[in-house]
Amino acid sequence: MRQFWHIPLAGLSLAASAYAEEKEAEVESDVHTLKTDGFKDFINQNDLVLAEFYAPWCGHCKALAPEYEVAATELKEKNIPLVKVDCTEEADLCQEFGVQGYPTLKVFRGLDSVKPYTGPRKSGAISSFMVKQSLPAVSDVTADNLEEVKTLDKVVVVGYFASDDKESSESFTSIAESLRDDYLFAATNDAELAKAEGSKQPGVVLYKEFDDKKDVYDGKFDEELTAFIKSASTPLVGEVGPETYSGYMSAGIPLAYIFAETPEEREEFAALLKPIAQKHKGSINMATIDAKAFGAHAGNLNLETDKFPAFAIQDTVKNKKYPFDQTKKITEKDISQFVQDVLDGKVEASIKSEPIPEKQEGPVTVIVAHNYQELVIDSDKDVLLEFYAPWCGHCKALAPKYEQLAALYADSEDFASKVIVAKVDATANDVPDEIQGFPTIKLFPAGAKDSPVDYNGSRTIEDLANFIRDNGKHGVDAYKENPVEEGGDVTEKPTVAESSSTETASESASTESAEPEEATRHEEL
Repeated sequence: MRQFWHIPLAGLSLAASAYAEEKEAEVESDVHTLKTDGFKDFINQNDLVLAEFYAPWCGHCKALAPEYEVAATELKEKNIPLVKVDCTEEADLCQEFGVQGYPTLKVFRGLDSVKPYTGPRKSGAISSFMVKQSLPAVSDVTADNLEEVKTLDKVVVVGYFASDDKESSESFTSIAESLRDDYLFAATNDAELAKAEGSKQPGVVLYKEFDDKKDVYDGKFDEELTAFIKSASTPLVGEVGPETYSGYMSAGIPLAYIFAETPEEREEFAALLKPIAQKHKGSINMATIDAKAFGAHAGNLNLETDKFPAFAIQDTVKNKKYPFDQTKKITEKDISQFVQDVLDGKVEASIKSEPIPEKQEGPVTVIVAHNYQELVIDSDKDVLLEFYAPWCGHCKALAPKYEQLAALYADSEDFASKVIVAKVDATANDVPDEIQGFPTIKLFPAGAKDSPVDYNGSRTIEDLANFIRDNGKHGVDAYKENPVEEGGDVTEKPTVAESSSTETASESASTESAEPEEATRHEEL
């Protein structure tokens, strides 16, 4: 999460920061600072380690530091160490483990099993994730320790099945393996305990800290159980924030937001939404959102960003937006009807679009929301599309190369009939995909527009042209026919010890966060 603040007393702020850093150095830390010499030995001596690769100048690293410290203290008693490595001093070590941006968090189970941590950078989320990693995919639970197990996380999923029910055991374990990063799983063969907890055998009880405290499932142990877990683990009316946003986006059902500026208002609106959420449970998620902290996000839902409270629904699968009329008062009756109409398909999605260009100027085709279907999806050509933002530095650096690339095709009648190189301002036009960073480049092959191919290579003309050749239906080899002398590589994948343009672990080394710089008064989701 990135945070921007206007601080008029800059001198005082800098002085306070320097003093805080001095005081921080005096405080004993539960985070282990490692160097190249001892890093691998430390990893081998511990079953599970979370490592932060950082740079001292990195703003995101500074924001993470206090959260990381709290998590380290919480996890210390569970013998799960947190470590950090300064990549400006240990560049070779950071390069060895593929660090491309700051901070990068990686989970180590020895040196041969390393995976990234991409969850929220909050102490609670970090601690919860690492506790799950420290346990088997499915822990044993008994009548004696069930109450303790229930308190290990906000959501605990317990399977109840007979000892000879191998099919249920294997299916439950498989589901637990696939969801272990998000939920804590346990199981028991105790029939009396199952009965006491209101479950059949086989059956599942999902225990949670909110709403009705538990939900019972007696269906099949297949994708229906997975859907049940995701639905039941979501509060009837939750709160959208950095820790919950990605979960809502991946839930596979629409999300209804209600923006309000004060905790009291959000509590009031949560009560208003609760019966509506109960009625449509499993079909739509509902959540309040802090309009003071995240008001800029209202613009992403085609709402005005200075008029709150406000309500909108987002189809998280197709990225369609349904803003509720902001001139109307928000009442339970009107919102209930609006939600029902959206779910019934009676409300037309709001589409934000720039005007369709009267004439395409230059070799790069300009796409807007209103011609996206025609020029990208319905076209029988291979379409390379750059999703960009006007404020994005990487996009500006790519622009001249992208123009040259487009000219390879536009200047040839044969190639132009088979390939389009295009761009769309994703901040001014609604596009089907949720774009996470800029620039994002995708190839939509002719005949397979529902399966676009993401481009993650170097941003040279040759590599981009070869990507079109290798992944497009028409196999056009424009670069071979017209090689271009390039003035420099636009890979924008800087060395980890030098770049200040790429800080977050969730961003690749060559993209910028999809949240705009305009959010000087707001936090990012």
